[in-house]
Amino acid sequence: MKNILFLLSFFFLYSCGDDPFSKVKSENVQKASVRDNSTTNSPIMTFDKTVHDFGTIQDGTPVETVFSYTNTGESPLVITDIKSTCGCTVPRDWSREPLSPGESSQFTVKFNGKGFNKTSKTVTVAANTATGRETVKITAFINNPEMAKIKNKPEKQIPSQ
Repeated sequence: MKNILFLLSFFFLYSCGDDPFSKVKSENVQKASVRDNSTTNSPIMTFDKTVHDFGTIQDGTPVETVFSYTNTGESPLVITDIKSTCGCTVPRDWSREPLSPGESSQFTVKFNGKGFNKTSKTVTVAANTATGRETVKITAFINNPEMAKIKNKPEKQIPSQ
């Protein structure tokens, strides 16, 4: 299907009589080639830790941790957003100001785990790094005695007839 659309587009471009590529300036192509093939001096976001394990926490008890980071690149680092994989994990308190090379900052992640079992959540940082996003994770084992009773309760046996 994509091939058909490409061929139809190609046909319509050339059916007008003018070569659409004749308007492309060769100096712009050369500049773009140099730009695309040069190494960038993007900021590099280096974390003090990329995973934080809260250990065992009680169901519904909020906990929080701080992720510190340093701009180890050669240009200013700008964080545009920080999001988590669910509403129980809330990133906050990050600077929206450019962070110069060599400078450090931090953000807080608050976690209010509910349920029962081991859990892991990913926090994604949108920034002007080479990849455009960086990730850190939090993990915890959520202890919920009520859920443990339900999960460990033997199932009722249906008498055979």
